[in-house]
Amino acid sequence: MNSINRRSVLLAGLGAAGTGALAACTGASDSGSGKALVNPSGSAVAATEKKRKSTGRRQNVTLTAAPAVIDLGGGVMPKSWAFDGRAPGKEIRLSVGDTLVADLSNQLPNKTATSIHWHGIALRNDMDGVPPTTQTAVRAGSNFTYRFIADAPGTYFFHPHVGVQLDRGLYAPLIVEDPKEPLSYDDEWVVLLDDWVDGVTGTPDEVFAELKQGMGGMEGHDMGEMGGMEGHDMGDMGGMDMGDSESPSASDSPSGGMSMKFMLMGAESDLLGGDAGDVKYPHHLINGRVATDPDVYTGKPGKKVRLRIINAGGDTAYRVALGGHKLTITHTDGFPVRHREVDAVLVGMGERYDVLVTLGDGVFPLVAAAEGKDANGFALVRTGSGRAPKPTVRPRELDGMIMTASELRAADDVRLESARTDITHQIKLTGGMAKYNWAINGKPFDMGNPEANPIMIEEGRRVRLDFINDTDMWHPMHLHGHTYQIGTSGPRKDTAIVLPKKKLSVFFDADNPGQWMLHCHNAYHGEAGMMANVAYPA
Repeated sequence: MNSINRRSVLLAGLGAAGTGALAACTGASDSGSGKALVNPSGSAVAATEKKRKSTGRRQNVTLTAAPAVIDLGGGVMPKSWAFDGRAPGKEIRLSVGDTLVADLSNQLPNKTATSIHWHGIALRNDMDGVPPTTQTAVRAGSNFTYRFIADAPGTYFFHPHVGVQLDRGLYAPLIVEDPKEPLSYDDEWVVLLDDWVDGVTGTPDEVFAELKQGMGGMEGHDMGEMGGMEGHDMGDMGGMDMGDSESPSASDSPSGGMSMKFMLMGAESDLLGGDAGDVKYPHHLINGRVATDPDVYTGKPGKKVRLRIINAGGDTAYRVALGGHKLTITHTDGFPVRHREVDAVLVGMGERYDVLVTLGDGVFPLVAAAEGKDANGFALVRTGSGRAPKPTVRPRELDGMIMTASELRAADDVRLESARTDITHQIKLTGGMAKYNWAINGKPFDMGNPEANPIMIEEGRRVRLDFINDTDMWHPMHLHGHTYQIGTSGPRKDTAIVLPKKKLSVFFDADNPGQWMLHCHNAYHGEAGMMANVAYPA
């Protein structure tokens, strides 16, 4: 981790104090605001865990986080960090009700602390992997064992929740199978999307350090160095919020202006309401492969395949289509929806979509267009003879019927029962590029005091969150430990896109005591402060 990152310094210190378990594992904790909060390892959490249906089966895995040279194909061999030397890491697959016992061995360099967050799983709070709130960071050279029941089927993944480690190679799919699976299909293919910078043009910590400089120092900057800004409307800076005139000093560069090695300018998307992203990525991957040396799925014509699409990226939404085919959306974020046939689907960071496709005869491109960034992730589906299309191909489906979560409806068996809303919280998404001061309700999350200013909810209550995006950029908002419903009949999700200057209302039942992060799943927005603690009172 970058030594100038305050959060990293704090977590390293916490890691030196222990190897994962929080001190004082019973009772309540004091939020610093006079409210006692449920302790992540307290009796309320244990009582809820006892209610989960268990098969009694255990699956044991060891995950070693360590430096590795990653083969991304096409001769691209960056140095990064990964689980067991590969990125993506090896898939974990278990059945509903099974207990996962995962031993994390931290072999990262330079005393770097880490953790594992099990994204989308409504598990027990002390296994959620969020230092310093639910556990102490796992220090380098130490181990920590995660143990929890996976009681909901679906497509999930896991990654660190320390600094911007998410944007390295430390991630892998987690699939929870339903022994009573209602879908009928012949095969499945996990499609894991990622935007890659680490070890190619720099590290995620260097990216974050540059972004944190904000837009200060742009005045008088040589436009030829600004990565595609020629001819851009300087009045809105590509949708970036420039309303805060107080800007930090620019870093030194050969031209005397602000360093622009990683910051992306001019990325525009109508689907995302304007500015599409902050970061220039040299590669966009499907299943860990660059577009010039793609992953290949081999099948047979006429067979029905379930694609489990996961966006593990740090700063990129993907528009996904399979050339020559229709996609039938069946699930999002692990939960079933009323089936919809579409040409393409938009997947934000942290979102997952399951789709069914009946394969044609030939060789077809699976394209994950980096939304607004003029780049593609690329893979192939081969069911017969034929020449493979070029990686730069743009299937017409990408410009056909494109489905987003707001247009889906929850399947009848998972729709929330009608109930009176007990409490409504307004979640204002604030900040902008001027000072890179992303926050919730105007207050950046305080890693030094994570229990300050919690968003309080009570067990057994129906909760409404009104996301109000006051910024000029979209945000994929992720809630840990719960699945919310968009509106009164929309899909059940744990991560949803909130468009700029728009409002999105979601509902959930407070049925999993603990302290849970609510944050933007843009790795850099979340790390800058767009995060809050959703907490139950003791």
